[in-house]
Amino acid sequence: MNQVNIEWEENRPQIKNCTIAAAGLPGVGHVGKLVVDHLVRTLKAKKIAEITSTLFPPQMYISEEGVLRFPRNEVWYAPKKKNSPAMILLTGDCQSVGPEGHYILGEAYADIFAELGVKRVYTLGGYGLGRLIEKPRVLAAVSSISLKQEVLDAGALMNGIEPVGGIIGAAGLIVMFCAKRGIEGISLLGETSGYLVDPVSSTAVLDVFEKLTGLSADRTDLCKLAEEMQHELSSFANSVQQNAADDLRYIG
Repeated sequence: MNQVNIEWEENRPQIKNCTIAAAGLPGVGHVGKLVVDHLVRTLKAKKIAEITSTLFPPQMYISEEGVLRFPRNEVWYAPKKKNSPAMILLTGDCQSVGPEGHYILGEAYADIFAELGVKRVYTLGGYGLGRLIEKPRVLAAVSSISLKQEVLDAGALMNGIEPVGGIIGAAGLIVMFCAKRGIEGISLLGETSGYLVDPVSSTAVLDVFEKLTGLSADRTDLCKLAEEMQHELSSFANSVQQNAADDLRYIG
């Protein structure tokens, strides 16, 4: 196996006038992955390529039937519809296990987008704060200052300070490698605790993404997940408060 292996689907659809790509790989809170996986389902996207790599974790996945497979990332194509532009979607199982691998895979993803004629790429991810967030903000970074006002008008925040420490992993590298190929890039990061899979943050990211792309996707499943998470967090918070009150009564 090579470092990066790209297998194109033999019967993949012909792609025309598809200038937008969105990448959401596993990361903090799985924020970006939840969004892109949701778009793959709701837009009824077609898989056009599969990526395997020796740079992925050495963790084989097991199907419901007990059959092993390599970890993989996938490229999907969602054709233009009444409420959505045509777009390329990148999602999958994992990112690289090491720094060098992030660079190698980032270039591979950028090459795929360039080959498919993409003119603007969005990378979607999470920004971990280490605490629970009721109303997550969406932080943004861009490949060119010319994109800043558009991003601000869509509701994202760009203050030059956050994310603290910059963007680590695919969400930042894909934008930079795409910029070297003449492709505009916007990274959207939803605030999240970093402790849990976070559909609430994913919904906030999707809000901004829709304003930037003109997309209007059915978000029933994602909203349901967000409601379930908020209910669970509320129950958890009540439990913590009750335990604290019990401790105080015991001490007094």
